[in-house]
Amino acid sequence: MSRVFAPTESGSHVAASARPFLRPPRLQTPARTKNTDRFFFTVATRCASDSEASASDAPAKATVAEDVSAASDTKDLQGGRMLYNPESYEVLVKDATNAVLKALDAGETRLEVEFPPPGGENSYKSSSEDSIDANIQLALAGATQLAEAGRKVRVLLADSVELGVAEKKYTYKLEVTDNVAFGHTREGMPALEWMRERKIPPESTEADTYIVISHSTVELPSIEAYAKEIVGDKPLILWNLQLDTLRADLGLFGFPGQDVQFRFLSQFRPVFYLRQRDYSKSIAVVPFLVNYSGALFREYPGPWQVMLKQDDASYACIAEDGVRFTLYDVKEELLEAMGLNTEEEGSTMAFLRRGYKRSTWWEDAVAEEESTRWRT
Repeated sequence: MSRVFAPTESGSHVAASARPFLRPPRLQTPARTKNTDRFFFTVATRCASDSEASASDAPAKATVAEDVSAASDTKDLQGGRMLYNPESYEVLVKDATNAVLKALDAGETRLEVEFPPPGGENSYKSSSEDSIDANIQLALAGATQLAEAGRKVRVLLADSVELGVAEKKYTYKLEVTDNVAFGHTREGMPALEWMRERKIPPESTEADTYIVISHSTVELPSIEAYAKEIVGDKPLILWNLQLDTLRADLGLFGFPGQDVQFRFLSQFRPVFYLRQRDYSKSIAVVPFLVNYSGALFREYPGPWQVMLKQDDASYACIAEDGVRFTLYDVKEELLEAMGLNTEEEGSTMAFLRRGYKRSTWWEDAVAEEESTRWRT
């Protein structure tokens, strides 16, 4: 699956608001290629080394891409959206739930759902209580739709304290909604974990689908233990946990080790993923500073997509692939689509803009992870 784009030829230094985006046709090409003219390029699969990488990096990147491709099954991927512009969180949750149901019908049992919370990506950091409350409301909306589709859902918080607050606040919602209940991932655990084994409460095993919300990095082992001891082979959904933020803390002093990513988090396939990104670039001509925005998007069973934000707040697809784009790849695709990727290849300016390290440790560690599902 590939796309060809032809932005207007009004100049390479034009702000997004002044450059209309032309919706591209769908094409079929065997591999990703780029023309020398930066205004016309084709994107298909990314299972080859980045042409802008240094010669020493190229073999390693090619090996990573080959390993992911060999371990992944992307033959059932369908075409993604050309444009995406959800009008409300109700629409966003409905789209996420529909993607979850399609994945469940396909036999998936470890799923990830990620989209911007109310107030933007930084709202989780502003107030823990407000962010938990917003996430509970969104998760309950999704759980209700799953229950209407015949699932019996248990929404899992981090501990009994958060559970008590949620049950008190949403008592009426639970009373009028069938097959949706609250729980937490430390259910049945003793105060001192080394003293005895978990005593599993009967109600925790009655559900056939589990949704995990509002957990921090230090609480990831609790999710893993709950999945192993209670969930088993039933579907487990990580709902708006901001996993990339949590992964960044793994391995640091006082946090769980990186093996949590390799052993556990790598098993979760993102079935609905929308991560917004805002960038700016200085240029030598008017307007001197160009602001542009985009998103990394995936809606199962479609491919991973890089989306460019338009003036009407909609997102237009500029690249897609069966393998997850790194955030560095997302930025490069957006620059290319905007005509702002102007530094000469191999130049000092190109190195200073891109830097030496262009990916995270969890994006590079293909050999260590037990599954590549989180990439596909």
